[in-house]
Order: sequence, then C-alpha cells, then structure tokens
Amino acid sequence: MCGRYASARKKHELLEEFQVELDGDPEVELSPDYNVAPTKKVYAVMSRVPKEAERAVRQLRVVKWGLVPVWAKDPSIGSKMINARLETVAEKPSFRQAFAKRRCLIPADGYFEWMPVEGDKKKKQPYFIHPEDGGVLAMAGLYEFWQDKTRDEDDPLRWMVTCTVITTTGEDEAGRIHDRMPMMIEQAKWGDWLDPKLTDPKTAGGLLVPADAGRLVAYPVSTDVNNVRNNGPDLIKPLPPEEEVALF
Repeated sequence: MCGRYASARKKHELLEEFQVELDGDPEVELSPDYNVAPTKKVYAVMSRVPKEAERAVRQLRVVKWGLVPVWAKDPSIGSKMINARLETVAEKPSFRQAFAKRRCLIPADGYFEWMPVEGDKKKKQPYFIHPEDGGVLAMAGLYEFWQDKTRDEDDPLRWMVTCTVITTTGEDEAGRIHDRMPMMIEQAKWGDWLDPKLTDPKTAGGLLVPADAGRLVAYPVSTDVNNVRNNGPDLIKPLPPEEEVALF
C-alpha cells in the first residue's frame, strides 16, 4: 500500500511542471508536507470540461486523500479507500466508474514504506523512496465527487472531492522493501491518462506499466515519520551512516 508520502513543491512549481491551464482552487495553497497521511488535503491534477467549454482543461485541484464513492452514505468510508489495487480497480464498485471517467495524477516528491528490521521482526524501519533524478513522482490516481445532501444547495461544503492512489506490485528497489508501490505515470502518458474522453477501461489500463528499472532509489530515514504529527524536511533526510549500518 501507499499510506504516506512527501509533497513539498510549491503550487506555482506544480502548475508549471504539469502544464496546468487552470488553477481550480486559486485561493488555496497547501503548505509543504513531508508526512502526507490519509484524509489530508492534497493536490491532484485532472482534466475536466468547464461549463460552456468545448474541450477539457487541465487543472490543479485541492482534494481529500481517501476516495468517497458517490453512493456512500457516510464520507468516513474514505479513510479505508486511500489505495486502489491495479489488479481490481476496473471491476470494484468503489472505483470502476472513477477509473473509466475520473482519473488524475497525484504529485509527490517520494513516498514512505516500512521494512522489518533484521533480527527483530516487531521493529520496522521507514524508508523514503523517490525518483533518482529528483524529479516529481506523478502517482496514478482516481478522484470522485460526493454530495452531502443534508446541506443546503448553496453550501460550499455540500460537495467533497476525494482521491485514491492506484498501487501495483513492488518492483526493483521498492519491491525489496515492500511488495506494493504506487503506480507511476510517465510524462509522455500524462495527457492520455487524464483525457476524460478515454472511457474504455482496457485502454486506460494499458497506460499503467511498471516504471523502468533503476528509476527509484530508497534509503532509511528517521522513525520520526511514524508519527503523523511530525513534519518537516528532516523526515526525508537519510540516516547517518553509523545508524544505517546498525540496521543490518
């Protein structure tokens, strides 16, 4: 699974990086977050056709991590739907409509996974996994709109936009640490993945291919990341050499 990640790039950097045409939430800018956890507000890149427009426009929106299906009676279900497995995403009732019509990219600098410490299976060591070249990690995601019908029509809180991260089998460096990893979309396929006109699940699924070997690197980091209240760039700093040696 992917349950924690880091996203510290500023909004203007993401707008440029993802060639965004519309800032969907111009009055909101999220603070750099080095310990993004489920139910937090995050950035998502999506393409939607605005009212009275003739084509889809790529936009950056602030959404909540943890997808709430349109049929859900209670939005708290989203905390259980932070990930969608690649193997079943096109069939599961919770995700299949979003997979066909509402795909997005979730920007990250990297993500965290935990691996049992050798000789002490009860203890787990966190690792930070990120692109070797320092570039942005565009995680494949889905988004959904959920309506709180108990609120007035003109209440800005009546609608909630949520997202989930698609995961796949861990490969290469990431697979050594954990058997699952977030699915990444390479830049050349961003346009196709976001295209709302692409509604065939098989075609969409064909865009999800494992990252090239060596694309990601991993290193152990402080267990401070275990606590969601901790934040800051120190969470993604490699452990000192002497502490890293002690793990093996």
